[in-house]
Amino acid sequence: MAPNAEEEETRKHLVIAKPFALEDDKDSEHAASNGIRRILSLFKNVRLGSDLTNFQLPPQLNQPRSQLQCYGEMIYSFCGQDLIGECSRRDLPIERLKSVVAWNISTLRPIVFGMSPYNPVLGETHHVSHGHINVLTEQVSHHPPVSALHATHENENIDVTWCQYFTPKFRGAYVDVEVKGKRTMKLLNRKETYEMDQPRLVVRFLPAPGAHWTGKIKIKCPETDLEAELHLISDSFIERFKGNNNRSIKGKISQTSSGDKLYDISGHWDRTISAKNLKTGEVEVIYNAKESISGLRPPTVKNLKEVMESESAMVWSEVSEKILNKDWERAREAKKAVEEKQRESLKRREASGESWVPKHFSVVRNGKDWDCSPLQPTVPRAPLVITEAQEENMN
Repeated sequence: MAPNAEEEETRKHLVIAKPFALEDDKDSEHAASNGIRRILSLFKNVRLGSDLTNFQLPPQLNQPRSQLQCYGEMIYSFCGQDLIGECSRRDLPIERLKSVVAWNISTLRPIVFGMSPYNPVLGETHHVSHGHINVLTEQVSHHPPVSALHATHENENIDVTWCQYFTPKFRGAYVDVEVKGKRTMKLLNRKETYEMDQPRLVVRFLPAPGAHWTGKIKIKCPETDLEAELHLISDSFIERFKGNNNRSIKGKISQTSSGDKLYDISGHWDRTISAKNLKTGEVEVIYNAKESISGLRPPTVKNLKEVMESESAMVWSEVSEKILNKDWERAREAKKAVEEKQRESLKRREASGESWVPKHFSVVRNGKDWDCSPLQPTVPRAPLVITEAQEENMN
């Protein structure tokens, strides 16, 4: 087969969905009003408290993207200022922590109610570059589903590692998704490490359908003796009665050793977040969602030959293509084929006594807890990139 024909054949099997941006919120509202009956019918035989980790959804309720892509988008998909690089550029420790807080908030993205990404298959990867940022994710376990992420910033010498696993529980009127695992950012030029935990996701059916982030996020840096605590306010009737609007955040920045509060944090993660200096009374906007997560574009293929067979956009290409075309029967068949291929791989490994070993991460399991460490110190440039048209907007 000639190279051009081979490239064209491969290109047909690489489908990358557009990231879910701030302005796409109307799609979530539309899905909530139109899909509630179908969603509730899926749960009619599910008992309260049931673990939904392996719950199978029909293609009509799948986003045309893998969960790995969703994780990667939280870091590589942005417009405007390079917030992750800004974390190391600031001279003062308190300014660096405020930048880490702003970047962490930027990873919160709107959720499409009733629509879920694909559960990644074992060994699936997603590798994308945006400017000086290179991101690599890998599915390191399937039962339970555990995803690992490594991102590095070439210019600012920043290292980010995530180990993500979650447990969705059915609670009758809502599904409560507890997200677990470590998130670490290392500013290597500053010799600082920031450890942060993750919010919960609540998908509510009644009285009004919707999906929102909630819970507490703590960001701590031992080297600077500084920490931040953010509270994502639940979008419940009680909170609305208290005057807490949807997607609001309240928090503080403190000195860890003394407990002295230095800044108050407040605002909405889908609008702006401000920090108030409690000593001077000065208020500054540290995050603007419209400037950071609007007009997002999907990655494009820069080097087709270097795209791995395990790439999410390759693994799920047939399913995504059929979903985008609303060809639900063929989407169901394509999804079944992906899942069947994974089952066959498992059978072959069991028959030969072979155990699965992740390609890009070292994984340690301690009871129900997981820890993932990248095998390489930096993430290489990816064959999938954010287009230059978008990079021109970066500062």
